[in-house]
Amino acid sequence: MRTAMVVPAKVVLGAVLAGVTVAGLVTGCSPSSKDGDPKTTSGSPTNGEQKIFNPCTELSDEALRGTRVDPASKGTVTDAPTGDVVARICRWDSTDGPYLVNVSSLTYTLDDLRKNDKVTVLREVQIGSRSGLISSDKSDNEKLRCHVSLPAKQGSVEVGIGWLYSERASLPQAPPCDLAIRHAKELEPFLPK
Repeated sequence: MRTAMVVPAKVVLGAVLAGVTVAGLVTGCSPSSKDGDPKTTSGSPTNGEQKIFNPCTELSDEALRGTRVDPASKGTVTDAPTGDVVARICRWDSTDGPYLVNVSSLTYTLDDLRKNDKVTVLREVQIGSRSGLISSDKSDNEKLRCHVSLPAKQGSVEVGIGWLYSERASLPQAPPCDLAIRHAKELEPFLPK
């Protein structure tokens, strides 16, 4: 998968940490790759000519401000310009606290997430009319991240929260699943069905 990190150096670690669950899903479900670009395998959806939602360009500033993130702070985790795309991921700085909000658009389904041995599915959650999953990455020993995955025609969309590592000693909750749920509820109307 091609990735572009266009974020300030002090938040690169936080952005990387916040995207680990999605990266685990992508790598866990697509073991074959060529030239660093993961390809999907049978049993996982393929993008082909299907256009998947792009949170980097299709989430409006109004939607982002409505969930209390700074639209100007956008950082691209992965948004390949061409070719088969299994994920598009962008992140923004919260205006409410020392954390990042990631929005991921994936060709992988919630069933793929359940089968991923790098992820712990914590519980089910109802967000709007959708039944989703709350999960965390098994390697997240500090409990800095939490993700809400929702079904979508293309596969799934995910709203993730990642506390900034440098602020971990003063954080009020771990993992930040209540925040992930709140942001997912606020963004759900703007995400593909």
